[in-house]
Amino acid sequence: MYNDFFLKQLPDRTIKPREAGFTMVMDKGLSSRQAEDMLERSSNFIDIVKLGWATSYVTQNFDKKLQVYRSNQIPVYFGGTLFEAYVVRNQFEDYLRLIDKYKMTFAEVSDGSITLDHAVKCEYIQKLSKYVTVLSEVGSKDVQKIIPPYKWIELMQKELDAGAWKVIGEAREGGTVGLFRSTGEVRSGLVEEILTKIPSEKIIWEAPQKEQQVWFIKLLGNNVNLGNIAPTEIIPLETLRLGLRSDTFDFFIS
Repeated sequence: MYNDFFLKQLPDRTIKPREAGFTMVMDKGLSSRQAEDMLERSSNFIDIVKLGWATSYVTQNFDKKLQVYRSNQIPVYFGGTLFEAYVVRNQFEDYLRLIDKYKMTFAEVSDGSITLDHAVKCEYIQKLSKYVTVLSEVGSKDVQKIIPPYKWIELMQKELDAGAWKVIGEAREGGTVGLFRSTGEVRSGLVEEILTKIPSEKIIWEAPQKEQQVWFIKLLGNNVNLGNIAPTEIIPLETLRLGLRSDTFDFFIS
């Protein structure tokens, strides 16, 4: 997994396929060559790739890029915004055909850009879970919409009960909504309250900023599930998980 270096007192990392220590990477329109370069340097640390929002709709040579990921055993899924774009147009059956056409094994159900009755959202989770592994996203992309902690817990639990494999805490690609304030600061009280009811291993925390990643690692350990990681931040994140960057350097040394 790592180069032939030897250091004592490094924290244990889970091995792929992982339930915890999961790294979800955001592909915002990489070319197949860029995807190859990313995987050459960091495939061991990538658990899944999200094709950000609806970028897959306009990405050229899409099949070629999917083949790059598949040849490296990296699962891929469409961003939740694409799901929402189909649902809001009453094209859910077309969305199912799209998943089948591209042989996706994961799908994201979200309602960050549309208003969707939660019972209906859970029905979509149930339907999709018959075909693929479902990730469901909780939280709004609207910075003005503040969801109270008890509601986050209620929504997450109902979506897990409906068949979601894991729930995703919304932050967008910038890390400035949902779990975070507009400055990028973690809503620490919200996160800690969620964790009183929802097991950490069932949550992927979107945390695109380094300071956010450090905060979650210090709270939940190096095998916390993190998402919306940029391709250039995969290796830096792995060094944070191992205490090999100044931000977590002393954290794992006993």
